[in-house]
Amino acid sequence: MARIAVIGAGMGAMATAARLAVAGHQVTVYERGATYGGAVGRYARDGFVFDTGPGLVHLPAVYRDLFVKTGKRPLEECAELVQIDPAVRYVLPDGRTVTFPGGSHGGAAAAVEAAFGPGSGDRWSAVLSRARDAWDATRRPLLEEPLKQDRSALGRDPYPALRGSGLLRRRPPTLAEVAARELGGDGFDELLTSRVRAYGIDPATAPASAAVLPYMEQTFGSWYVRGGVRELATAVYERCLERKVAFAFGAAVREVLVRDGRAAGLRLADGTEVTADHVVCAADPQLVEMPPALDSAPARTEPAQWYTLFAALRGAREDGAAHRTLAGHVTVLRPDDPAARPDAGHEAVTVHAVVTAGTAAAPTAEDLLAAAARVVPGLRERLLWHELRTPAEVGEATGSAGGRVPAPSLAGAGGRMLHPANTTGVPGLYLAGGWAHPGGGLAHAGMTGALVAGLIVEGAGFRGSR
Repeated sequence: MARIAVIGAGMGAMATAARLAVAGHQVTVYERGATYGGAVGRYARDGFVFDTGPGLVHLPAVYRDLFVKTGKRPLEECAELVQIDPAVRYVLPDGRTVTFPGGSHGGAAAAVEAAFGPGSGDRWSAVLSRARDAWDATRRPLLEEPLKQDRSALGRDPYPALRGSGLLRRRPPTLAEVAARELGGDGFDELLTSRVRAYGIDPATAPASAAVLPYMEQTFGSWYVRGGVRELATAVYERCLERKVAFAFGAAVREVLVRDGRAAGLRLADGTEVTADHVVCAADPQLVEMPPALDSAPARTEPAQWYTLFAALRGAREDGAAHRTLAGHVTVLRPDDPAARPDAGHEAVTVHAVVTAGTAAAPTAEDLLAAAARVVPGLRERLLWHELRTPAEVGEATGSAGGRVPAPSLAGAGGRMLHPANTTGVPGLYLAGGWAHPGGGLAHAGMTGALVAGLIVEGAGFRGSR
C-alpha cells in the first residue's frame, strides 16, 4: 500500500483518488478551497440555483465506468442523468433558429435541410462523417491511452481533406476554413464553429479536427444532471469517502518535494511537510512550485477565459424552450429543473461567454443580457436580478490562474492543442485533471483518473483500458 498525495479536489483529482483507493492505496487529497469539485460549483440565491461551471455532461460513459470500477452502486443510483432533447438550438446572426434533436444524426440533417435548403443536410452529414473518421483515428491515443513520448502523429490533423479544396497546398486548414469551404455562408458555418467555440476553442486557429467535438455530442448525446452538475461532483466526492479517501480542505500546496531524484511529498502553504510515495498534481500547475519535469510538449494555445451571468427571472419557462442555445460567442442554458428555481413561476438562466486569445474586448453584463434577450422571450421584463462572474472571480473560486479554463486536447496544429503527459520527468510525480492529457472538460478530465491510476498501479507499461 502506497501513500499518495493528490493536489486539488476537482473532478479529475477525485476520479484519480477513487480509483487509487479501490486499488488499496492510502490517498489524501489536499485542496486550497473549502469544498470539492473545482470548477464544478454551485451558486444559490433567493431560491435560484446555478451551476458555476459546465452545465452539461458529454461522454457520460467516463463516469459510468468510474462508478463501476470503484464500488457496487452504479452512477445512475448516485446521480440522475437525463439526455436533453433538443440537444441544441442555434440563433443565427439574422435571427433565424435551427434546432437539433438529441442524439440523432438524421434528425440534425433534417433540421439543416429545413433551414438551408436542398442538399444542405447531405453537406452537414458529410462533414460529420469526416469528423467521425478523425474521431476513430484519434480516440484511443488522444482520450483513452497515456500520451506517448513520440507525439508526431498527433501533431498531424486527422480530419480528411476535402478533395479539390486546395487548402492543403498551403497548409492544413483551420476549422473556420473547413466550415466556410464545406458548409458555406448564410450562417451555415456557424452550426459548426459556434459548437466548437463553446469549448473555449477559437475556430480561426483550431485544426479541422476540432470537428470531433460536435460529432461526439451528436453521437453520444448531451446530458443534464438533475439538481445541476454539482450533483455529479457530490456523487464522486461521496464515492471517494466510501473508498476511505481523506480530504484536507483549506490546505494550499506550495511545493512538490523531491528527494533522491523522485517525488517525496508536499510542502503546504503553512510550512507543513507531507510525506508521500507518489504525488498527483491535479491543480493548475502555475499555482504550485513544481520540479523540472522533462515533458517535451510544445507550447500550447493560450487557454480561454469564461464570463458567466446568472439571471433570475419571474415567469415560467415557455413550452418548447431549449435547454441549451448557442448565439454566436454566447451559450444560454435554461434547465427545466424544479431544483433550480424557487417555484414553477420562476426560471433560472445561465449565460456563458468565452473569450479566446485575441478577442477585442471582454463582455459586460449588459452584453450578456442583450445576447440572452435574443434567446429568452421577455427577458428584460421578467428580470428580477442578475450577477456577472468574471474570470478573476472564477480564478479565486477554483484556483485557476487568471480564471483560465483548459480545452480538450485535439490532434493537429503541430501539437499545440495537446496537454502535458500524465507522467513527468520526475519519478513518482503525475499530472491529472484538465491541465494534463487528455485536457479539459468533464469527460476528458475524468479520463485522467483512469490513466493516472493505471500508470501508478500497473507501471509505465500501462496502455489504457480496452
